[in-house]
Amino acid sequence: MATSIRASSTAEAARDRSFRHPLEILERFGRNKIAAAGLVTLLVMLAASALAGVILPYDPDAANLDLTLHPPTPAHLLGTDQLGRDILTRVVYGGRISLVIGVLAVALSAAIGIPLGVLSGFYGGVADAVIQRVIDVVLAFPGFLLALTLISILGVGLANVVISVGIASVPIYVRLVRAVTLTVREMTYVESARATGQQDRLIMLRHVLPNAAGPIVVQSSLQLGAAILTAAGLGFLGLGVRPPTPEWGTMLGEAQTYLLTSWFIATFPGLAIFLAVMAFNLLGDGLRDALDPRMKVL
Repeated sequence: MATSIRASSTAEAARDRSFRHPLEILERFGRNKIAAAGLVTLLVMLAASALAGVILPYDPDAANLDLTLHPPTPAHLLGTDQLGRDILTRVVYGGRISLVIGVLAVALSAAIGIPLGVLSGFYGGVADAVIQRVIDVVLAFPGFLLALTLISILGVGLANVVISVGIASVPIYVRLVRAVTLTVREMTYVESARATGQQDRLIMLRHVLPNAAGPIVVQSSLQLGAAILTAAGLGFLGLGVRPPTPEWGTMLGEAQTYLLTSWFIATFPGLAIFLAVMAFNLLGDGLRDALDPRMKVL
C-alpha cells in the first residue's frame, strides 16, 4: 500500500513538473537576451525568405546585361552581379534554399542517428560494438571531407547536397543519444519497467527518448548552422545546387572572380551565411542553458 502511494505521488509530481517545465524553459530562455537576438534574427530571415515574392520586385534569375556589376544604389540596394541580377533578391531567395538544406539535412541525420544511438546504448553487446566501430570509421573523416566525398559520388543537386550533409552528421547523433541511453537504462524506473514485463520498444519510447529530447533539440539547433555552412562550402566549390538557382555558397563561388573589383558580390551572401550560422549557434546555446541551467557557462 505504501509503495503504491509513493508511486502515485511520484507520478503526480512528474505530471506537475511536465506542466511547469515548458513554462520554466520559456522563462529561462526569455531572460537570455543574446539567445533571443539569435531567435529574432532567424525569424526575420525566415519571414523574408517566405515572403520574397511579395516584398521584392525583381526576379532572382532575370539577367540584365546593361546593369552588370553595379554597386549598391537605391534601385538595387545591394548592387547587381556579373549578369545584372539583383543581389538582394538573390540573397533573400537563396535563404530559402540554404535554410531548407539545413533543416532537411539535420532531419535526415537525426532520423538515422537517433535510432542507432538508442539501439547501441540500450542493448550493448554485439550491436553496440558493430555500430560504434562503423561510427569510428566514419568519424575518421572530417565532416566536410565526408560530405565532399559523398557529393562527388552522388553528383550535384539539391537532394544530393541534403543526403551528403545529412549523412556526414549522423555520427554526432549516434554518440549523443547512445551516451544518454547508457545513463537512462541504469535508472530505477527503467529496471522497474523491465520487471513488470514492458517491451523494450515501449521502454525506449516512454523513458529513453524523452530523456534524450533536450540534448537532441540543442544539438539540432547547432547542427543547423553547421549544415548550412557545409552546404555553402560545397556550393562554393561548385558541388552544391546547380546555377542559376540562388544559394549562398554557390553565389560566393560565382563571385570569387570579381572579389577585387566588385566587393559587394561576395560580401552580402557571405554576411547572410555568417548571420544564419551565428543565429543558430546563439539559439542552441540559449536552449542548452534553458533546458539545463547547470550547464550554463558563467
